Amino acid sequence: MAHPSSGVVIEALLDNIRSTFNVGSICRASDGAGVSRLHLCGVTPTPENPKVAKTALGSEQSVSWEYHLNAVLAARAIKDQGYTLCTLEAAPGSCSIFEMTPDLVSKPLLLIVGNEVTGVDPDLMVLSDVILSIPMVGKKESLNVSLAFGIAAYTMRFGKFVKYP
Repeated sequence: MAHPSSGVVIEALLDNIRSTFNVGSICRASDGAGVSRLHLCGVTPTPENPKVAKTALGSEQSVSWEYHLNAVLAARAIKDQGYTLCTLEAAPGSCSIFEMTPDLVSKPLLLIVGNEVTGVDPDLMVLSDVILSIPMVGKKESLNVSLAFGIAAYTMRFGKFVKYP
């Protein structure tokens, strides 16, 4: 039997991800989690880069992608198509990815991740419908962007969401 959220449409926007290896890893996680499209923005390298392909191991051919110079304009256009914008960022007031409510996955989702050092562009955060974070127990405040992306994408696809009364 299919999981209730397995039919949700998930796309992702990568804003100014610098590392080709992170982009390749995100391509692999996207393929595994059923992310249907990647929106690569700013300085984010595309799968045409051989270093991305080396890490993606063929997944760059199974996940569709497009390049946008400006992430904010791209996100706004995607939101206008009816997507819920979900930014993954350890920020004040964020909601744990593990406490997403079922209504969040009732519309197509756009998962937004940002630069490895500076995080998500504040203008993208303002445009977002929800800011999600991954709870951290150790001394570090965040995970590598590709690992965090994988956790978020799989949770969005297969998570058992909290049902509030």
